[in-house]
Amino acid sequence: MPNFFSSNLKFLREKKGLSQNKLAEKVGVNQTTIARWETEEIKPSIDNVEQIANALNIGLPELLISDLRFDNADVVDIPSNTIKIPVLGVIKAGIPIEAQQDIIDYVEIPKDWTKGGKEYYGLKISGDSMYPKYDNDDIVIFLKTNEVISGKDCAVMVNGFDATFKKVLFQNDSIVLQPYNSNYQVQIFNKEQIEQLPVKIIGIAKEKRTKL
Repeated sequence: MPNFFSSNLKFLREKKGLSQNKLAEKVGVNQTTIARWETEEIKPSIDNVEQIANALNIGLPELLISDLRFDNADVVDIPSNTIKIPVLGVIKAGIPIEAQQDIIDYVEIPKDWTKGGKEYYGLKISGDSMYPKYDNDDIVIFLKTNEVISGKDCAVMVNGFDATFKKVLFQNDSIVLQPYNSNYQVQIFNKEQIEQLPVKIIGIAKEKRTKL
């Protein structure tokens, strides 16, 4: 069973505006003892714990086994106009976005974006095929969708491997994956390849985040 005595002691003492000296007077010990309890340098006796509980007006079980720093009753309200979405290093084939395990970070997006059940995820860009519009290590926010109009920058799953990020163009029954960097080749997939490989659009770029 976890013991949160030390963290709860410091949290409650500060919350009640008590100095270590003041609490020490109430409990009948010296200030150094309070400090060493808070840093877990030494452990208190059960009598000391009961005295602390009484001095801080808290039940013994709550003082010992509840992490009061994260008690919902005391948590400051979090702004409701944003939500956090995962940033992925890669996207593994055959696994839904929401089930991906290789989450490397989280970023906030406006909650309004999710109206109508829209879902988003982030990808960290690796390489320079989309330079100069996107740089290596940029984080791009994608709307999860497989319905895209021609000319959009998209995350695309090809041949069951990790996702690639390219500008998508539709030409007749073919899909063209076009890099912005002219040093990279354009990929063209016909209708048969789209179905057999398969080639699947899994997200459309909504926004990029660049770290300075």
